[in-house]
Amino acid sequence: MTRSTETITPELHSYLVAHSEPVDDVLTDLAAETERLFPGFAGMQIGPEQGAFMTLLAQAVGARDVVEVGTFTGYSSICLARGIPADGALLACDISEEWTSVARRYWERAEVADRITLELGPALDTLRALPREPRFDLAFLDADKPGYVGYWEELVPRMRPGGLLLADNTLSHGRVVDPASTDASVQGIRDFNDRLVADDRVSQVLLPIGDGLTLARKR
Repeated sequence: MTRSTETITPELHSYLVAHSEPVDDVLTDLAAETERLFPGFAGMQIGPEQGAFMTLLAQAVGARDVVEVGTFTGYSSICLARGIPADGALLACDISEEWTSVARRYWERAEVADRITLELGPALDTLRALPREPRFDLAFLDADKPGYVGYWEELVPRMRPGGLLLADNTLSHGRVVDPASTDASVQGIRDFNDRLVADDRVSQVLLPIGDGLTLARKR
């Protein structure tokens, strides 16, 4: 028994990945190509255990209408799309044609392209252009960290009651508790985390998955 989360060593991480849903060739190849094409940004891609968790979560709640803010090269969108039915829909928001051109190829290879609509442009504009009534069953936020609070305020009204919101990187590699870390990304995450704790529209938990994954449920 323990009242705190175990430290995840590289060896323990390898073990938990090996004992989670197997990663297929599509995701393996996508991770490798992302590392090769964008070595300075490959750390933006979610890990295999987080991808498996997101697929399972989407299946568990019966999600049909999903939105993703921050698509990068498509790893997370494949995991989400695999968790919704064939007639489900995923709205993917990103600003980079270069990154999402890779995503498009792998969506086709994963046979989920018909479930995904990509909107290129500032995600805040994309979200604000959507009808404001509740629509989404599941949302995943993994974009620019100073923008998190703004995205959150556009997403929550558009979530159905009981809908789930996932926000990535909410531990900011431990910098959220380091007073010496004052850059905009870290402060953006701190502001976001504080906003959620005070938001009575949702209940939430910050999970030590990857770099911190916040799971919130709209009341």
